Amino acid sequence: MKETFLQDFEWYLPEDASFWNTVCEQAEDLRRLGFTFVWLPPAYKGQAGIRDVGYGVYDLFDLGEFDQKGTVPTKYGTVEQYLAAVDKLHENGLKVIGDIVLNHRMGADAQETVSVTACSSENRLEDASEEHEADVWTKFTFPGRNGAYDSYEWDADDFTGTDYDSRTGRNDILSFSGKRWNDNVGKEDGNFDFIMGDDVDFSKSEVVEQLTKWGLWYTERARLDGFRIDAVKSIDSSFFGPWLEKMSAVGNRPAFAVGEYWSGNSQELADYIEGSGHCMRLFDVPLHFKLQQASYQSASYDLHQLFANTITSWEPEYSCIFVDNHDTQPGQALESWVADDFKTRAYATILLRDASSPFVFYGDLWGIPHDGKQPVPFMREMVWVRSHLLGDELVDMNDDDHQKMTWLVRGEHPVFVIWSGADGKRKDIVEAALAGRTFVDVTDPSHLVAVDEGGGASFTCSPSDCSIYITTDDYETLKAELYG
Repeated sequence: MKETFLQDFEWYLPEDASFWNTVCEQAEDLRRLGFTFVWLPPAYKGQAGIRDVGYGVYDLFDLGEFDQKGTVPTKYGTVEQYLAAVDKLHENGLKVIGDIVLNHRMGADAQETVSVTACSSENRLEDASEEHEADVWTKFTFPGRNGAYDSYEWDADDFTGTDYDSRTGRNDILSFSGKRWNDNVGKEDGNFDFIMGDDVDFSKSEVVEQLTKWGLWYTERARLDGFRIDAVKSIDSSFFGPWLEKMSAVGNRPAFAVGEYWSGNSQELADYIEGSGHCMRLFDVPLHFKLQQASYQSASYDLHQLFANTITSWEPEYSCIFVDNHDTQPGQALESWVADDFKTRAYATILLRDASSPFVFYGDLWGIPHDGKQPVPFMREMVWVRSHLLGDELVDMNDDDHQKMTWLVRGEHPVFVIWSGADGKRKDIVEAALAGRTFVDVTDPSHLVAVDEGGGASFTCSPSDCSIYITTDDYETLKAELYG
């Protein structure tokens, strides 16, 4: 079975602590479709309490167990519900990916007075002020947890900087005296160590020890099979090799890790993969941007260049491919939504070719009521075809028509895909192994294609559309499993 990953959340889930129960209800359906990994949202307490999506990290040791930030449960539920959801996924043969947010903390319990220097907004390596004192929220004592699981208290010495001085009320990026931004991070704005809140200092040995202690605790308690690591462009790449090696020795011995490095520059991503010692994969953000561009320029985009200069083409074993995610959905800071009428074509490209780690987005599988988005047409069918039929021998059958992509995946259950830009397309093929078989278009079951005894056939696709052909026998199985 091909690995198929689901990002099982979106930004606007209800703030009612019910989502872990929903995950339990989804598990059997996800297994039937053929998903193998499920990426769950951050499970720990955020600064906004029950309204926090999970990226405003306050207390990594509170998985919805303590009365902190005005709530016991997180946005998604209690610790008992979380662990029950993990168990339910495991019972259905699904592996669980934990969302790890290490680069910052927010919602401190007390202020400290520290010496700081404001940084230039255009180059954080340049000073924008003289050294001066500031009152900053950097003391984390976690009174609601009262030392349970861990007694470490964080203070300004554990951070390299922050972004708010309550003495002046100004929001500047402030570098703490005696500190320096970590190396081996993104070079955007000179150095992209700082992202938000209180910036964790990965050069301090006590901090690394604390993050390792927490990681071992969390990996074992949640029985994780892998990690999605947030905003790695703001974390020194040298941290991850040793950390992930330690995590892989406990709990479910997680062997999978993917980092989010948000950049359209493939060279930056390749350099980070190299700098981390090839210890993790990265999301192929450059390919996402290409899919978005193609979706709005379908009448002119050169589809044959879709994979050129992407991580998938450069480092296929270290690339995780996706169409959209929670950050790219409408209204978010990184909004770059792939056009709705292009989504089926985009997902056929990541699910039905040779990508080893494609991610399906919750909003594309289930819809996003907040944004008026419906599930992507034929998403369930594509996931099922990938998991139950797709072989290993990909044969690109493109010709000189740059407004058409065609490919065959050979195997016991052949799959033929054709998709087009603004004009309808036809592809004539001769494939001896298909001789005598009849194919049906999953997206239009009334459309049948009979392959002659010589292996010749003509497959067609409507304008600005995608056709996915499988044998009529396989389609009967698909119907029985998905609809029957």
